Amino acid sequence: MPELWFWLLAAMLAVYAVLDGFDFGVGMLHFVVAKTQAERDTLLRSIGPVWDGNEVWLVAAGGTLFAAFPALYATAFSGFYLPLMIVLWLLFFRALGIELRHQLQSPLWRHAWDVAFSGSSLLLAVFFGAALGNLVRGLPLNERGEFFEPLWTDFRVGEVTGILDWYTVLVGVTATVALALHGALWLSLKTADELQARAELVARRAWPLLLALTVVTTIASSVVQPHLLRNLSRYPVGLALPVLALGGLLAARAFLGRMPLRAFFGSGAFVLGLIGCAALAIFPNALPARIPGRELTLQAAAAATPTLTTMLAWWLPGMLIAGAYSFVIYTRLPRTFHPGKDEH
Repeated sequence: MPELWFWLLAAMLAVYAVLDGFDFGVGMLHFVVAKTQAERDTLLRSIGPVWDGNEVWLVAAGGTLFAAFPALYATAFSGFYLPLMIVLWLLFFRALGIELRHQLQSPLWRHAWDVAFSGSSLLLAVFFGAALGNLVRGLPLNERGEFFEPLWTDFRVGEVTGILDWYTVLVGVTATVALALHGALWLSLKTADELQARAELVARRAWPLLLALTVVTTIASSVVQPHLLRNLSRYPVGLALPVLALGGLLAARAFLGRMPLRAFFGSGAFVLGLIGCAALAIFPNALPARIPGRELTLQAAAAATPTLTTMLAWWLPGMLIAGAYSFVIYTRLPRTFHPGKDEH
């Protein structure tokens, strides 16, 4: 049961990364793709009906983590207290940027909240990517199984690490470029004319950079966390995850400009594969440690087996409802969004 819930939780986080990931990408590109106020309004309309629903998957993942792995929840939220507070403030300002910009008809007011929306989207991508890098790299767990990381130390990967070091920064940059590409492909799908052309140009420029970063990050991950390669040999089915990521990345480029929906699905598959590879790198631990022998295992982190079994009774229908809601909302979106025109 702990292994099952580990992969269910990983799947929830992967879905969140795919759905809210293109929201982050649209935010990052807010001043890059859109050149006028009307165009920026159009970008926000393209995510307006879905962005808050996308974040439900993050809330649901947090609740699942608390119920299924209480020891992991306590250890991780205590050790990552500083970045979690930063992430909460960034989510706060991102939501305000979307909701408050229309409350006053003032160019200065709108521009200020546009900056808040775009800047918080960029920093969220960096911090979520760095958090993923921390999990893959391993944490400075002490003899009691606890840890606390400062924002940075000497940027080296050793026994005592900060949240930011050369490896986690590399993962953060890779995640940021991946979500920028994901957002550009969403805009390519949901806008037309000049906005679509600019979005496709951004995607064409971001793709080779992401390919290079993915290769470098993969090599760095195999060096920093050798457990990844051991798991690939131990669980051959895990090879499907890097294949999914690579196939998705190639599909995103192959269909770019020709079949926007398939290109967007390709970038989504790339994000899913990346999150899956990160989960495979730490399995069967809940939290890997920089010093061998101090890991928090899934068995030690999980709730009692009867609790995990009972949870399935409410988790399965809950996820079906959430999935159905997302399906209905996305299928009711307008096909394209045009500046100053009615959506159709």
